[in-house]
Amino acid sequence: TVVLGGSYGAGNYGMCGRGFDPRFIFSWPTARTAVMGGAQAAKVMDIVNRAKIERMGMEANDEALKAMSDGLRLRLDKESAVLFGTARLWDDGIIDPRDTRRLLGLCLALADEAEKRTLRPNTFGVARM
Repeated sequence: TVVLGGSYGAGNYGMCGRGFDPRFIFSWPTARTAVMGGAQAAKVMDIVNRAKIERMGMEANDEALKAMSDGLRLRLDKESAVLFGTARLWDDGIIDPRDTRRLLGLCLALADEAEKRTLRPNTFGVARM
């Protein structure tokens, strides 16, 4: 998998995210990965919080709700950045877009070689590095 732009939520999972156990996931510097975009999440939480306050019979404080939404948007935008994700091993590294073809060729060669090898169970305990 090569993530080029935004990869959010179920789309991330369904398009060969970690849940499908791909052999490799690489990201371009432009990639963003999150549950959802910051603006979308902020809007959803604004709607939810406003409805909750109104159900309680209180009047919504627009400034407070905007401050909460802005904080959530900024946090999610920061945490969806490619460096944030790669630091948490959500991918196998950030690649220069100009190296994509070469890297995909290498990955296909590695996958082909892996299919030809027979793995034997570990007989010496736990390997630690």
